Amino acid sequence: QRARSQFAQAVADLAARPQSIDTLRSAGAVCLLRPLLLDVVPSIRQTTALALGRLADYDVEMAETVVKAGILPQLICSLPEENRYYKKAATFVLRAVAKHSPQLAQAVVLSGALEMLVICLEDFDPGVKEGASWGLGYIARHNPELSQAVVDAGAVPLLVLCIQEPEIALKRIAASTLSDISKHSPELAQTVVDAGAIAHLAQMIPNPDAKLKRQVLSALSQIAKHSVDLAELVVEAEIFPVVLTCLKDSDEYVKKNGATLIREIAKHTPELSQLIVNSGGVAAVIDCIGSCRGTVRLPGIMTLGYVAAHSENLSMAVIVSKGIPPLCLCLVEEHEDHIKAAAAWALGQIGRHTTEHARHVAVANVLPTLLDIFVDPRSSEDLKTKATLKSILQKCTYLPALEPLLHEAPPNIMKHIIGQFSKVLPHDNKARRLFVTTGGLKKVQEIKAEPGSLLQEYINTINNCYPEEIVR
Repeated sequence: QRARSQFAQAVADLAARPQSIDTLRSAGAVCLLRPLLLDVVPSIRQTTALALGRLADYDVEMAETVVKAGILPQLICSLPEENRYYKKAATFVLRAVAKHSPQLAQAVVLSGALEMLVICLEDFDPGVKEGASWGLGYIARHNPELSQAVVDAGAVPLLVLCIQEPEIALKRIAASTLSDISKHSPELAQTVVDAGAIAHLAQMIPNPDAKLKRQVLSALSQIAKHSVDLAELVVEAEIFPVVLTCLKDSDEYVKKNGATLIREIAKHTPELSQLIVNSGGVAAVIDCIGSCRGTVRLPGIMTLGYVAAHSENLSMAVIVSKGIPPLCLCLVEEHEDHIKAAAAWALGQIGRHTTEHARHVAVANVLPTLLDIFVDPRSSEDLKTKATLKSILQKCTYLPALEPLLHEAPPNIMKHIIGQFSKVLPHDNKARRLFVTTGGLKKVQEIKAEPGSLLQEYINTINNCYPEEIVR
């Protein structure tokens, strides 16, 4: 008995060190541990389970070895009668196997583990509940089918009870698992909603624990993203204005997840966006973008784009809240193409409504930056498509911002710029004078246009505004 106990303990200790794993692998440690799972001594069983969990946690190959050795059915056959230490160790093995891939998670489901994990959710020990929640989350996160299997096993109502327990660690894991279940489809999110999760999650937004807040905001985002109805249910839980405090949080992930939740609500309808504006949400998102860097900014940038896209009034609300300067900064400061692309897209959504909207974007001196992105060979195709220069130019009649572009724009952009000049110059004396003195008219004469093309028409319209000798 002592030898068995020492052997299980020694392997468990070695399995905690990455450098020992290959030696344990080649020595066939998994097969040597297997008989000890059925040992008569409880402490040997739980140490064995711990050792197997650490091995399976290490990499896919070890997890597959554990499955192939037929360990999962053995591990759970007597689970309800075991003590809490064994239950914790057993749930650790199940989650260590399930985390690596959908195939391994499926193997855990086929071994009958879901029923046992759900039984563990009702255990009196918070640590056992936590282990079970974790295991269910690792199964549910892979795909809709596995998530549905977790729902069918009856886990959701028990997880909602777990987020009401006093232990912070249990609340965190249960919220995270509800998030993993909700993310795949509206139907799965609806199951979580029907179990009454939203009200309890919303109550936890002000909780001082940052890790809990991250998970709570994530779960609400995953519910709200699917449909207008689900987003409205989240809003009805009175998450505004309390969720805006998360945008000032010292924890970067709380900021990011808070902004993501607001984004998922804003994208659905003008009414939901208006509600965000009314609660001071746009101003809070703008402050958030200004106070952080990198991917934390991304959901905030997208939120401004979604709000502005819905209507002229909502776009003007973003302008009035001084949303344009921080978006321009993102174009200059950020190095990642996808963040720049989001900022460019958001500016396009703000500027595309009317000439007044486009003027606000142009006055912020963003057009030269967008043009640089557009002509830079290092910019990705996605970034070039999102560098919404054309949509802003088609509305922009603010000539002082357009003129610098005349000297560096490529032909496909030049057409839009010249088009705007041909619209404004015939009706504006002052603009006509400036156009000559700043060298704009001279630049127009240098442009080679196909006879009869739209560009040639624009140039003719501009030239017709002036006496022939000035044009010459």
